[in-house]
Amino acid sequence: MVKVTAQEVNKLRQATGAGMMDCKKALVEAEGDFDKAIEVLRKKGQKVAAKRADRESSEGAAVAKVNADNTVGVAIVLGCETDFVGKNENFLALASELGDIALNCASKDEFLAADFGGMSVADKLVEQTGVIGEKLDINAFEKVEAAYVGAYVHINKIAAIVGFSSVVDNIETLAKDVAMQIASMGATTLSYKDFDPAYIASETEARIAVIEKENIELGRLGKTLKNVPQYISQAQLTPEVMAKAEEAAKAELKAEGKPEQIWDRILPGKMQRFVSDNTTLDQEQCLLNQNFIKDEKKTVEAYVSSYGDVEITGFRRVTLG
Repeated sequence: MVKVTAQEVNKLRQATGAGMMDCKKALVEAEGDFDKAIEVLRKKGQKVAAKRADRESSEGAAVAKVNADNTVGVAIVLGCETDFVGKNENFLALASELGDIALNCASKDEFLAADFGGMSVADKLVEQTGVIGEKLDINAFEKVEAAYVGAYVHINKIAAIVGFSSVVDNIETLAKDVAMQIASMGATTLSYKDFDPAYIASETEARIAVIEKENIELGRLGKTLKNVPQYISQAQLTPEVMAKAEEAAKAELKAEGKPEQIWDRILPGKMQRFVSDNTTLDQEQCLLNQNFIKDEKKTVEAYVSSYGDVEITGFRRVTLG
């Protein structure tokens, strides 16, 4: 049997992250050949990966990286099977290294084929599956390019990247705040203008049905009924709809006996309330229409506008699971 030194074992361990005994066995099997020992460990990883192919890799780490000049950002999720592994320092270091590589790739496929210390990223994942004993996978890959890109990561569970149209004063603060908003509130699109009309129609019907059902129970209990909205998105509030809403508001003021000369002071608030009550889908899913988490009196759009001539050009969000 070939004898291997502690130095050789340590070198292989540093290169692969495998345990000392696994490295020693691999070197013995490879008769001391370092490259063959790596191949031995890789084959072990392939066997483990094949056995665990049907496992869920719903734990892991979400990573966001931005290049040196803040023009490119990437967010990935390195998935594993257990929270225990997902919190391991070596696993987190691997996720960070992968994020750095991902920055220079245009797609997930290109990323998986990219070089990682002489092997592809895909092969590295297989190798580490053998080392760790759990299925590893890239569960998400998202990229944003813009005049300025910012990022935010929430306890390695959620990562967000956001792009802006220009660089303005204190753009770092703006970018971090908006990225944090994206991570926290989970917007799915930038603006209500991105919604498909069919989606809005089906959501409107579903939401009204839910509220009407809830109101039946509230009425039975003698409690205050919820407002049933006519609409759920700004996309539905056409000039004709707004004109009818204004006429209804004026009729309400007249019925209340409010003098006509003060209507101009009251109407704006009523119309603002009408819009708020009838744009719930936008407020939930559209980043620009969400209330800003650090100042709920402002929308995200208003907060961004307060920084001057700058707009959000795109964003992405990745999470575990």
